[in-house]
Amino acid sequence: MIEIKNLDFGYKTQPVFKNISLGFEKGNIYGLLGENGVGKTSLLKLISGLQKPTAGTCEVDGIAPFDRLPETLQKIYFISEDFAIPEGTPINNVRELGMFYPNYDESLFFELCKEMEVNPERKYAEMSFGQQKKCLISTALSLNTDYLLLDEPTNGLDIPSKTLFRQVIAKHANDDRTIIISTHQVKDVENLIDPIIILDRDEVLLKASFREITDKLYFDYGTEKDDTALYSEMIPGGYVNVIRNPEGLDSKVSIEVLFNTVMKNKETIKQIFS
Repeated sequence: MIEIKNLDFGYKTQPVFKNISLGFEKGNIYGLLGENGVGKTSLLKLISGLQKPTAGTCEVDGIAPFDRLPETLQKIYFISEDFAIPEGTPINNVRELGMFYPNYDESLFFELCKEMEVNPERKYAEMSFGQQKKCLISTALSLNTDYLLLDEPTNGLDIPSKTLFRQVIAKHANDDRTIIISTHQVKDVENLIDPIIILDRDEVLLKASFREITDKLYFDYGTEKDDTALYSEMIPGGYVNVIRNPEGLDSKVSIEVLFNTVMKNKETIKQIFS
């Protein structure tokens, strides 16, 4: 489990987090959402041991990742949005990485490359950006780490490749793995992520499963705008109105609309989900 308690973090004179607490349990694919600059990438770097909290703790299975202990780092793999392009071919690259990750499965790597429709024996330098990213995702999953951190994983992927990404992640997720996906492209992962975490500057606005969200909020898709709603957004053919749900009625969550609802009603949402 990833446990963050009373954590402060910032860059020189620019604070990012102030006294935040958050947990990530195994068996979930978390969606990490927030506006630009709220610290989504910084949070992933803290979890992967690339940054150190200025106060409070960030622990992976009870150990601070910034301590850089091999037994902790071999549980974590992080693909950053601005990843460095490896030299050589994907198969040579993953074999080198596999020496440091005891659960690396080469047969799984080839299976993943086939599913992602990429050639693992072609040099990275000869690939498009989207092909490179699909090879890195195949690499990450084949290392079989307990914690997989993906920063904007669908950037650079075309529509068919985004579909492949969702299929591969869903197929290879399991109860022993925690996957955290930080993204602005919520429609790319809308049927994949659960629970949802929404960050704001200095705080966590929401951490909730889809079940918890639909228990407390009702997404009403109709022809009229509801002036009493927490948030209303025009859609083709009418409006989606987000209202309180005291009766616990079922509805279909739109993550984009949920995000806008939270950002427009920060204090109210914190009270509803407290």
